[in-house]
Amino acid sequence: MKFKVKNFDIEIEEYKVVMNVLDVNEMGLMAGDRVKVKNKESVTAVVEMTDTMLPQGVVGIYDEVWKKLRIKKGEEVEILPAAQPESIALIKKKMDGNKLSKDEFYTIVQDIVDGNLTDAELTAFVTSTYIHGMDLDEIEWMTRAMVDTGERIEFDKHPVVDKHSIGGVPGNKVSLLVVPIVAAAGLLIPKTSSRAITGAAGTADLMEVLAPVSLSASEIKDITEKVGGVIAWGGATNIAPADDEIIEVEYPLSIDPYCQVLASVMAKKCAVGAEAVVIDIPTGSGTTVRTVEDGRKMARDFIELGERMGISVECVMTYGGGPIGRTIGPALEVQEAFCVLESMKGPHSLIEKSTSLAGILLEMGGVAQGAGKAAAEEILRSGRALQKMKEIIEAQGGDSNVSSKTIQVGDKKTDWLSPTGGYATEFDNKRLIEIARAAGAPADKGAGIVIHKKKGEAVKKGETLITIYAEKSWKLENAIREAQRKEPVIVEGMVLERVPDITETRIR
Repeated sequence: MKFKVKNFDIEIEEYKVVMNVLDVNEMGLMAGDRVKVKNKESVTAVVEMTDTMLPQGVVGIYDEVWKKLRIKKGEEVEILPAAQPESIALIKKKMDGNKLSKDEFYTIVQDIVDGNLTDAELTAFVTSTYIHGMDLDEIEWMTRAMVDTGERIEFDKHPVVDKHSIGGVPGNKVSLLVVPIVAAAGLLIPKTSSRAITGAAGTADLMEVLAPVSLSASEIKDITEKVGGVIAWGGATNIAPADDEIIEVEYPLSIDPYCQVLASVMAKKCAVGAEAVVIDIPTGSGTTVRTVEDGRKMARDFIELGERMGISVECVMTYGGGPIGRTIGPALEVQEAFCVLESMKGPHSLIEKSTSLAGILLEMGGVAQGAGKAAAEEILRSGRALQKMKEIIEAQGGDSNVSSKTIQVGDKKTDWLSPTGGYATEFDNKRLIEIARAAGAPADKGAGIVIHKKKGEAVKKGETLITIYAEKSWKLENAIREAQRKEPVIVEGMVLERVPDITETRIR
């Protein structure tokens, strides 16, 4: 059937169209069925119904379909019933706990990339892998399918190295140091990173304080070969695009299936042409990997998957019981990292972790024989890393004259004081992130937290534990209320809870 087109100027992740209920009934369809929308090109979309928004003979087209078909004003489209994709049966097979073949994974991943699966169907697939898991064969096939259905970068220069952190630790700004150190040593490091999903700042959010991060695959290649490194947002590329679709449905469920973590990381690294990769696995309470034993298992699986994909992988388990450095939030973290680049003065945890990871990559890349950490420290101390970082910033379109003093943070702030004296004994990573997000991070680049007292440090009554920064007064108030809900930093001797609560119980 031919339909006139009405553009719904609304962006949604799925391919959907809206049809009058009478047209839907006439075609023998139901809401949720698939149709093929044909113009000069065609796309498969899911049907939504209305009895008031559109008259018969008119179809509502959301932006994603409109752009895909390049529809012009006044044009008509043909709509035909479409069959369910083969992936639906394969997803049910995985839901039943069965092993999928290499070809079956390729079918599912291709349908994800082509937009042939609804959010509900994709969620069913992700949930099935969360419940039943995948063996290493399946993880390898999933990884290869994710790589092959997107763009790949092939560098003319070598070696190419990369790093990844499993996450879960606030303030993990080490890429801002590792990338320029490694690039200054003559290696290529095309660092594609994510934005924060549940955290206060992803690496891409940090770099965006300094320069544009929405780069194409060809721009990543050109910049990396020109200056040695790049820090870009992976979501702006077509590198392993299925991974971004999977992350979208994982977020509302707050799940990150173990097998999908392995496939996601290695697909991105393979697609950018990495030959050697170091993977940071933070362990401890509040992190993604809770115990050292779990970390060792993950390391073994990453190393074996790397061997299958032709990538040399080394893993390091790092302390994840508290923030890296003393800042949480985009501009604050960048400011702290630049202080280290400028003077090598800053939190020991940040310098130690950054030079350790960079040192391993220098050894894996063949430019430091058994003394990688010392070489990384010298590159940092000499100012070569700072100069390289400025080259990267300029190559990505930022201002290379930036310094720790010119980086702007939120002008609204408040100090959170200790109610007692003693020692800082416990940090709640999750609470610190929640407070920083309430203040506006990561969307508000100047929002976040500065930590004045870290674990084990002496605290006097009335001393500042943290300072909360925000760009808007109402968001600062939100952050204060969030901090009041439950203490983010525990000082020895603090009263944590009163039982019974005197607001509920009175002596009679």
